[in-house]
Amino acid sequence: MANSLRSLLAYAGGLFSQLPGVPEAPSDIRPFYEPLSGAPSCPIDGPISCHNNTPVVGNSCCFVHPGGRLLLTQFWDQKVHAGGAEDDWTLHGLWPDLCDGTWDQFCHMTPNYPNVTAVLEKHGQQELIAFMNRYWLAGYGSNSHLWDHEYNKHATCINTLAPACYGEDHIPGIEVVDYFTRASALFRTLDTHRALGKAGIVPHSRRHYPLADVQAALEKYSGGKVVLRCTGRRDVLHEAWYHYFIKGSLQTGEFIPAQDYGNKGDAGNCAPWVRYPPKRRHDAEAEEDL
Repeated sequence: MANSLRSLLAYAGGLFSQLPGVPEAPSDIRPFYEPLSGAPSCPIDGPISCHNNTPVVGNSCCFVHPGGRLLLTQFWDQKVHAGGAEDDWTLHGLWPDLCDGTWDQFCHMTPNYPNVTAVLEKHGQQELIAFMNRYWLAGYGSNSHLWDHEYNKHATCINTLAPACYGEDHIPGIEVVDYFTRASALFRTLDTHRALGKAGIVPHSRRHYPLADVQAALEKYSGGKVVLRCTGRRDVLHEAWYHYFIKGSLQTGEFIPAQDYGNKGDAGNCAPWVRYPPKRRHDAEAEEDL
């Protein structure tokens, strides 16, 4: 059986507490549901993705291949979203890049689903949906449309989510639950706002920060490489991409912070000095305070 979110968060807290200089995980991390899954258990001593040329012989469901470099991507939007807070970074996706830093998309290793929200509802994941409606937000259009896009473009390239990996008792849609469970749980271990704040990097309307300091703070916090991307004149901080490998399957495996960017190098586009602007509230919300 797949690890519960409770055990995943316990693992994550242990992993990050063991890394030098890494602050404790946020105290508000709590398990918010027990995920359903029929994914197979995998050996704890299996190979790490992108560190083996071929899948594990006879057990490809315990080795993520070929997209073995996992990127957890976050956004810093310049507005407070409904139900959100001024310190919320939001989740954009969990992407399985190839080992050389390139990527596939719409791979059909697992079936496409045209309505992810309906699948999650069918599996009783209302609390997960509520979490995603605060933290996994579309820049434009509906959140549901973004979730459909992220699953069908990226999750279908993760081989361990294939129905065959669940055996004869596979329940359609359970791979959708597993993908959004693991992405959401990993996101909860990566409090980008808190990590930057501990380094004295806080949202400010005029101040500029050295890009190297921003990157160093997040890499110290996560234990792995982080790509930063900016908007405006490449000087407005907007995205953070955390790099991982994985030991075992996506469903039950261990995320290992990557110590390199891959053969493609750093995909960041930011200027040497960047701004980290405060979020703006909607006019209606601001008027309530007058």
